[in-house]
Amino acid sequence: MTASVHPAPPFDPEVAPVLEALRGQMPPTLSPELIPLMRQAPAVPIEDLIADRPIRHEERTIPVEGGEVTVSIFTRTDHAPGSPGIFHTHGGGMIIGDRFTGAPEYLAWVDTLDVVVVSIEYRLAPEHPDPTPIDDCYAGLVRTAEHADELGFDPARLVIAGASAGGGLAAGVSLKARDEGGPALAASLLIYPMLDDRNETVSSHQIDGIGVWDRGSIDTGWDALLGDRRKTDAVSPYAAPARATDFSGLPPTFVDCATAEVFRDEDVAYASAIWAQGGIAELHVWPGGFHGFDLFVPNARISIEATAARVAWLRRVLDL
Repeated sequence: MTASVHPAPPFDPEVAPVLEALRGQMPPTLSPELIPLMRQAPAVPIEDLIADRPIRHEERTIPVEGGEVTVSIFTRTDHAPGSPGIFHTHGGGMIIGDRFTGAPEYLAWVDTLDVVVVSIEYRLAPEHPDPTPIDDCYAGLVRTAEHADELGFDPARLVIAGASAGGGLAAGVSLKARDEGGPALAASLLIYPMLDDRNETVSSHQIDGIGVWDRGSIDTGWDALLGDRRKTDAVSPYAAPARATDFSGLPPTFVDCATAEVFRDEDVAYASAIWAQGGIAELHVWPGGFHGFDLFVPNARISIEATAARVAWLRRVLDL
């Protein structure tokens, strides 16, 4: 199977020029040598992202196996207790990013839906390989649910949400919570999630050397997380949820991805596996998008429609 056998789908005409402009600023493949440099890249301060919106930000540390991690809690300044809560797991291929990665979208949820968002700074690979990231996130979810009254949200309306690697972690935590009798999740929101360490789908071969996150980047992330266990039977479905065989008993799940991104086929397969076992899943595949298209080109029509579809789903499953 090669990229020449399966040519990549075309990019949407609104996002293609931005992708071309990004070509000179960031490579399509994140190699292991680039991880330290990517971690040093400047980010917009969270205070600037909040700006003049009526949002309160609080930081706390929580105990986890072998240490502690930080969570950020976001609420409206006029928050009405008893609204839903969203536990957020950030993206970054398991190797980069922090609890503010993805903040523009989840701050919009806080502002417009009056949800409480708790975003966790789980420890990253390769310094902290599997199972540390999934265990950190699960511990954070448990702690969040235990403090629902204090945080001001309804524990019966607790959602887990994440994008890319964070989407994979959200899927893994959903499986772990089901299996271990953990917090009862009202829903799981998986935004172009990273689910399959084997990296052998048609879309993974199509997106090789193009886009902003390609087949080689996936190898870098999974190798850092799993090491020699990668692609063996020793990989847990909590680490790579595509490995699961039991998709029953999961909360209603939203999955989205794009046609011209590396995760397309594993994401479609994940939603299909939930349906095959009688579960509830909503799937969106945005035509012409590359991985993270909504972040890089937020004003493109497919980006506006994608973010709106997530909000519409949250309103529906949470009865907002």
